[in-house]
Amino acid sequence: MYQPPQFVSREPLIAARLMREHPFASLISTDDEGFPFVTHLPLHLEDSQNGFTLLGHVAKPNPHWKYLATRPKALVTFVGPHAFLSPKVYPDLARVPSWNYLALHCTVEAKIIDEVDSKDALLKKLIADHEPPYAAQWRSLGEEFAHKMLAGIVAFELKIVDWQCKLKLNQHRQESHAALHATYAAGGPNEQALAVWMQTLNMVPGIDSRQHSE
Repeated sequence: MYQPPQFVSREPLIAARLMREHPFASLISTDDEGFPFVTHLPLHLEDSQNGFTLLGHVAKPNPHWKYLATRPKALVTFVGPHAFLSPKVYPDLARVPSWNYLALHCTVEAKIIDEVDSKDALLKKLIADHEPPYAAQWRSLGEEFAHKMLAGIVAFELKIVDWQCKLKLNQHRQESHAALHATYAAGGPNEQALAVWMQTLNMVPGIDSRQHSE
């Protein structure tokens, strides 16, 4: 993606936070005719000394898993909070509107997961991410039902081999930071989330970013 240097982040902790807080991703491959094929899905992040790995699955009728099996290299994108940037935050009038956003693009190598136990473990990790109490219900459904459900999906591991993180928060216009933060802090959920990220990135004088880093 287009990356002006003032918006580039190479901080792994920032990338991991973005993936965990906004796990609904776009998985992009090429189909058999070479056209982009996109699946929107939640992904579970595994973070280790060896780097980042994403875990996910699709329904068996979705041909995306076949594309991953034959062409393992793919792209995964995450989009964080985003909001309009009004020119009213600048002290002068010679400005135009824009849009602030957080985005992460990951180049991945895919590996299909066939083993039933491994697919079950993957599902339990996604359950733990989004609805931990459901784990007890999943276990109570019985082995026969679980195997039937697992047979209807294709799971995969996506090893992240490279990533680009873009944090577009008007970093290069310090004269706008105080007014922009105040505007976002008084706005809706997306605007408020961006206000927190401005604090995390130490863009707001007088506010301790450690209070907003979790």
